[in-house]
Amino acid sequence: MTRQWTTLGLLALAAALLPAVASEFALSLAMACAMYVALASSWSLFCGSTRYLSLATSAFFGIGAYASAVLLDSLPWPLVIGLGAALAAAVALVMGAAVLHLRGTYFAVLTFGMTELIRHAVTYFEKQVTGTVGRVLTVVPEERTVYYTVLSLAVAAVASAIVVRRSRFGLALSGIGADEQRAQTLGVNTRVTKTLGFALTAAFAGAVGAAMAVRWTYIDPVTVFNPFIGFQTVLIALIGGAATLWGPVAAAVVFSVLAETLRLQLPQAYMMALGLLLILSVMLVPDGVGSVGRAELRRWFRREADHG
Repeated sequence: MTRQWTTLGLLALAAALLPAVASEFALSLAMACAMYVALASSWSLFCGSTRYLSLATSAFFGIGAYASAVLLDSLPWPLVIGLGAALAAAVALVMGAAVLHLRGTYFAVLTFGMTELIRHAVTYFEKQVTGTVGRVLTVVPEERTVYYTVLSLAVAAVASAIVVRRSRFGLALSGIGADEQRAQTLGVNTRVTKTLGFALTAAFAGAVGAAMAVRWTYIDPVTVFNPFIGFQTVLIALIGGAATLWGPVAAAVVFSVLAETLRLQLPQAYMMALGLLLILSVMLVPDGVGSVGRAELRRWFRREADHG
């Protein structure tokens, strides 16, 4: 565990020093990396342990983004981020109470359907109440402030994963993923545990959405409730290894760099590359690339122990 905290500290320090030497484009790319590190790590914290496939990330991201757009004119920046997280977590508690009794395809489809419902509800509210479909952000923090905020959320997401994995709560989540009925027999309140885990991952998505909203001068439901944000989060976590700690982190960095490179040069090739990587990952390494590295490391230690 000490090694994990040391690794996180070194990575966070390197990322914190980046604005002093990086160009504006490199800083923007680093911010995208930090965003998906936070989203994929927090998604894996719940879904990787319980094996529930949630497609609601874009809903929580959008809720946080709209909270930022509405509140930023009147509230300080840290409070806006906190309220974005709180609103997303509150919605997740309601959503979780409604759908977390389901599993597999049913749960995935319902979370995606509820995401679309939230998007259309926000669109209807905007049209009927405010008379517009989007909002212009007039008060925007400096770019470095946004970068350090997103970086802090990424570090907090990985740190939470480290802590939860070593806690009774994390053990309960893993028990649900292994055998939910048996976990319930052993005294785990599976419904409460799943709902709290779902709310935790939603809080991070909402906070990230609140921070990243200021990257756009104008936001609308189509932009911030974009299903692609949720799908790419799931792809990053699955390909990196949702059950591992560092797999989603590494995959988030690789995918962000790949996305920026291919979007500028070959936008269609990027989508095809995503699909191809997902197919190969599911066929060849169903537990994610991170699990391969972990297995190889265990085999190396066994060989060294045998020779020693």
